[in-house]
Amino acid sequence: MIIGFDNEKYLKEQSNAIRERVAQMKSKLYLEFGGKILFDYHAARVLPGFDPNVKMRLLQRLSDEAEIILCIYAGDIERRKVRADFGITYDVDAMKLIDDLREWGLEAPSVVITRYDNQPAANIFKNKMERQGIRVYTHRFTKGYPTDVDLIVSDEGYGANSHIETQKQLVIVTGPGPGSGKLATCLSQLYHEYKRGIKAGYAKFETFPIWNIPLKHPVNIAYEAATADIRDFNMIDPFHMEAYGKSAVNYNRDVEVFPVLRRILERITGTDAIYNSPTDMGVNCAGFGITDDCAVQQASKQEIIRRYFRYACEYTMGLVDHETVQRAELIMKEVGASPRDRNVLVPAQQAAEENQKDERGHDGIYCGAAIELKDGTIVTGKNSPQLHAASSLVLNAVKLLTGIPDNIHVLSTTIVDSITRFKTNIFNSKTMSLDLDEALISLAISAATNPTVQTCLEKLKELRGCEVHMTHMPTPGDEAGLRRLGVNLTSEPRYSTKGFIEVHK
Repeated sequence: MIIGFDNEKYLKEQSNAIRERVAQMKSKLYLEFGGKILFDYHAARVLPGFDPNVKMRLLQRLSDEAEIILCIYAGDIERRKVRADFGITYDVDAMKLIDDLREWGLEAPSVVITRYDNQPAANIFKNKMERQGIRVYTHRFTKGYPTDVDLIVSDEGYGANSHIETQKQLVIVTGPGPGSGKLATCLSQLYHEYKRGIKAGYAKFETFPIWNIPLKHPVNIAYEAATADIRDFNMIDPFHMEAYGKSAVNYNRDVEVFPVLRRILERITGTDAIYNSPTDMGVNCAGFGITDDCAVQQASKQEIIRRYFRYACEYTMGLVDHETVQRAELIMKEVGASPRDRNVLVPAQQAAEENQKDERGHDGIYCGAAIELKDGTIVTGKNSPQLHAASSLVLNAVKLLTGIPDNIHVLSTTIVDSITRFKTNIFNSKTMSLDLDEALISLAISAATNPTVQTCLEKLKELRGCEVHMTHMPTPGDEAGLRRLGVNLTSEPRYSTKGFIEVHK
């Protein structure tokens, strides 16, 4: 992989920009922290070389002068919204984030449940947090928002929210995903601070879109692909152009809300707002870390293709509407990309076709998978009565990396037979073949008595970041295993079994 991003340069530029904004505000700054604070794999995929945890390193640099407020939207808790890259719900992700912050030597002592309306799941989450010593605040929907500024900036609007006690000059306000209520929390805090005579300020930190690269740059278009389900789109900031005569990229929600936000800030502070545009509000320096624009563009186009496949699968599962898939397809065509630009697509399809000719598919479903190793080698796998296609693929890949001939089996037949008997006799499973999770466990057990298999096990680390494509959507066990291996997965929107129950259990 060609490196296209310099983390150290980015860290220097970003930390300096935040410190300058804090100094500008003089008293206290509430910094809305957009995007994923940890494990930002979207950024890592579109900016090759980007450290997924670089924002946490940034917070460590600012730890002496900063504290963190974590926001989560009550509706996301209630409908159990899932973070796709981890396969966990947003409430679990919020708890995981608190644990992760602690591991990095940081604390998030306060959690805010936004747009709270006594939702049962939100109450359970609140109780769970409080019983672990976390302060939990509940903020209801702001009365009058977004049109009645007089009501918004009053004791019935922002004043109805509990004031969150903070101690440090920089307050990072973050959340597990978009729409978590970070902006409303920042503005509510500003209202309370000014009532107490503290002249606090507000700023926004977002990685994407990158304001100082072209509007139609693939990195920025990849952001549109990532948010196709919520219909975000990039645009030239008209307020910035009017104020300074300079082009800057922003996105529709920030531009749409800016006139209202400016009036709210003016009403809270009692003075003319210091910001002339949404871009003015930002302290975003990701563009300064790009070192190889060609590598970044190619990586972004691949991410756009991956997003198209993901939305197509989510449509099949009933999670998104058809318009989302159409939008993702149009975005893909906009950058001149197509599914066949994915090097692993055709080999996976060919593996499935070969499997059908061999008549070895399970339940009449012939699945194929392919992985592109870091040296460009393509390895394939297909399903059989013993293994899922994902299991076959990973075992074939580590055998190649280890130098084991294709006709040598690395899984102990005794262990495989034992697991299949257990599945059928104890769990009454209809399928005997091993999914990837089960195959990896079998590999680990086999490694205890076979040094060659132990070498295969160590080669699994070399699969991280590799591209994988499957002709069918992975089963839960396959998906979990592939996620843990850290591969970039796409699949075609077809189920791998005929049975509806078998697909979803």
